[in-house]
Amino acid sequence: MYCPFCGHVETKVTDSRLAAEGRQIRRRRECLSCGERFTTFETAELLMPQVVKSDRTRQPFDEAKLRASMRKALQKRPVGEDALDESVGRIGHKLRGLGEREVPSRTIGELVMEELRHLDEVAYVRFASVYRSFQDVDAFRDEIDSLRRRRRRDDPTGQLSFLEYADDKAAGRTGKK
Repeated sequence: MYCPFCGHVETKVTDSRLAAEGRQIRRRRECLSCGERFTTFETAELLMPQVVKSDRTRQPFDEAKLRASMRKALQKRPVGEDALDESVGRIGHKLRGLGEREVPSRTIGELVMEELRHLDEVAYVRFASVYRSFQDVDAFRDEIDSLRRRRRRDDPTGQLSFLEYADDKAAGRTGKK
């Protein structure tokens, strides 16, 4: 490692620690020539797969493009940047975990929908409406019904959703037998 102050070739590591939740190593270094100290960060270089578009063209995976599309779906929704960052990180981790050199864009779209479903249901429906090219109101209704069925199935407590109760009440069903 070259010293950023004097350009000398030799430096020594005085301290090493994990950083960025274990994804980086932070090293304090000291130049053996001028004695100046500086910090470096070491990360693993992981190659992301190429994205195969629906027209069969290929392009490099672009995390910024993924983040922008998710941010657009989450626009004016109560989801913070930290939650978005974690979701983007999970998608990247899943893509690397596939071990493939190429991944269809459809696979990435499905991973995004899965993450959005957990983050915010409105954002999920927004993204799904564009991703699946909804043509009419019935397509929206079908997706929302599917989301409700999935929510009931995924609820480990077996409790009914407050929203379902409100829907039943509005429809005149009280749940009493």
